[in-house]
Amino acid sequence: MTDMILVRVNCPERGLAEEIGRKAVELQLAACANIDGPVTSVYHWDGAIETGEEHVLWLKTREAFWPEIEAFISALHPDDTPAILAIPCLNANARYEAWLHANTKAQ
Repeated sequence: MTDMILVRVNCPERGLAEEIGRKAVELQLAACANIDGPVTSVYHWDGAIETGEEHVLWLKTREAFWPEIEAFISALHPDDTPAILAIPCLNANARYEAWLHANTKAQ
């Protein structure tokens, strides 16, 4: 088992995903950011079913940083209820995990 997590957050614009990803890496809250999309999202909002285009930001980080990274993303994200999800990483290549630890801040 590893202490790595993947943080997934949908962003309404690619530029926002890039901004959050770059800042998270600069602050060493995450070792890496990847951006997928655009993707189509279908969801309930204010009593209606909405459809929109979003970009998915993935941050590779450590579980210990979850409270800080969740607060960091929430402060930058424009949505009232952003989907900020932490997904545990069951296993990882040992060299990659060492790289991730070397490129995130000390706890």
